[in-house]
Amino acid sequence: MQYIWIASYIMNFDRHASTGYMTNWCARLFARAIDTKLKPLGLAAAYMPIFFALVRGEELSQRALTEAASVEQPTMAATLKRMERDGLLEKRPDPADGRGTLYRLSARGMEMSATVRNFGREINAAALEGIDDVQAEAMLAALAKVAGNLERWLDRK
Repeated sequence: MQYIWIASYIMNFDRHASTGYMTNWCARLFARAIDTKLKPLGLAAAYMPIFFALVRGEELSQRALTEAASVEQPTMAATLKRMERDGLLEKRPDPADGRGTLYRLSARGMEMSATVRNFGREINAAALEGIDDVQAEAMLAALAKVAGNLERWLDRK
């Protein structure tokens, strides 16, 4: 009996009507699109949250950057190491935490951040082609609500 239910569920499941599937698909397409713009410059989509977090000249710890990017700590450590290697970041000891390190964009990183922002705008414009401002605002509001709901759900687990 359970087999029949599972088979029926699989056969009737429309991935295009699944919020999770569609947002994941869009996220992968956004990453592929931005990678096509960034790779020729030796950059990766994974750098974008760090560029966004540090673009105004802030200095942040690895922990703060991990939270801002919503990634695991080992992933952030590897990304920071690559960005430092590529001359995009500078680091210094955190005066408030003797074991901590603060990161900021280097001069090259600041220059590249403008290019990264422009590429982001270009990809967003392509993604929103044919969608009016009201629809775009409604979509962003809905996605913010979805993200908040999922964060609260995960916090309860």
